[in-house]
Amino acid sequence: MNTPARPVLPIRPVRAQATTPAPRAEPPGRRPWRPRHLLLAPHRLGFALAVLLLLASGAWWALVQVDRVSGLVGLSYAVSPTLGHASVMTFGFIPLFFSGFLFTAGPKWLGVPPPAVTALVAPLLLQAGGWLVWLLGLHSAAGLAMAGAGAALLGLGWMVALFWQLVLRSTQPDRLHAKTVGLAGAVGVASLALMLAALSVDAFDVARAAVLTGLWGFVVVTYLVVAHRMIPFFTSSAVPMLDAWRPFWVLWVLLGAVALEVLAVWAPLAGWPQGRGWMLSLGLMELAAGSVILWLAFVWGLVQSLSIRLLAMLHLGFLWLGLSFVLAGTSQLFGLRLGTPVLGLGALHALTMGCLGSLMLAMVTRVSCGHSGRTLVADNLVWTLFWLLQLAVVLRITAALEQAPVGLLMVAALLWAGVMAVWGLRMVGWYGRVRVDGRPG
Repeated sequence: MNTPARPVLPIRPVRAQATTPAPRAEPPGRRPWRPRHLLLAPHRLGFALAVLLLLASGAWWALVQVDRVSGLVGLSYAVSPTLGHASVMTFGFIPLFFSGFLFTAGPKWLGVPPPAVTALVAPLLLQAGGWLVWLLGLHSAAGLAMAGAGAALLGLGWMVALFWQLVLRSTQPDRLHAKTVGLAGAVGVASLALMLAALSVDAFDVARAAVLTGLWGFVVVTYLVVAHRMIPFFTSSAVPMLDAWRPFWVLWVLLGAVALEVLAVWAPLAGWPQGRGWMLSLGLMELAAGSVILWLAFVWGLVQSLSIRLLAMLHLGFLWLGLSFVLAGTSQLFGLRLGTPVLGLGALHALTMGCLGSLMLAMVTRVSCGHSGRTLVADNLVWTLFWLLQLAVVLRITAALEQAPVGLLMVAALLWAGVMAVWGLRMVGWYGRVRVDGRPG
């Protein structure tokens, strides 16, 4: 009996497009760091600014946690630090990393020329500068913080509009992934605008819901689209016995799980009953979603990838997505007797630090290696940092338990900041230098 073949999306070659000539670079033997090198390719400036904001936000949050435990600094706040942390972690460095990837890979998906790097300078600087001002304003003046977030909103909207221009110019028959990313970007702009509007009238519950909507509807959706398109492709390229299996129904299931979480964010504000019946229903649906995602992780080649470090980082990052749903569902079910989830923010940080953080480390490292002329490998330093990040995730999840030691959250924040500092400074060193193979870009 013949078994029907699994559907495989065709991978179409993209016709080479003319690009704006890059400025002449120094010979590969002499590679000084120069700010102008950040304009040699679309990913360089976006990634460099993302790293700057990643380091600033990580150091700031670690300082907040140290001060909470020790009281040594005596920080004062004009805006809730929890909202400040959630906002910059959702809308801050991640969209800047998106810009580097989407304006590099996006034109190849769509078969259109990439935008000139100079067209990205203003929207990216508005975002990076705006969020730095936001962090400053959290401690000095709410108006200053909101002005910074407003500048970031303008930059994000500008960036999303530039991406939509690529989508609308494309004549490719398959533009589903790009259109979904574009729609997610629109959700991000709307969510950030709502957060600012709510903050202006002290509606903190609405502001928090807007940030979580941006996390799920913008950030997670973008990650899922890229994962659906790229993880099977990368895996089949490195492990030839595996097909690039990515039927569209898989994407719809993933997006359905996101829609469930957005619904859960707004249900309390809509006045829906939040009793044990809701917790039971939500918990079972999250467990079901997590089980499907974990199954998908193995179908996509989790086990086969473990012998290739850089590929393993991608698959383990995706594994955290399934684990985050399982943890969320378990938290709901074990909390039925108490009437509240037992894990608090633990499941959310399995998603953000575990899935999004791990995939960020893996994908940015891969893109940065490839576009700097380096071999696509995770060396000992990157591999060690990746596992230290996993430790930070486990510590953060454990810190969400009711009986967890007081200082555990501080340790997790310090470890996150340290990992990102070592990794990020190395990456910035690459972005400001010409390619090691002497090629342009």
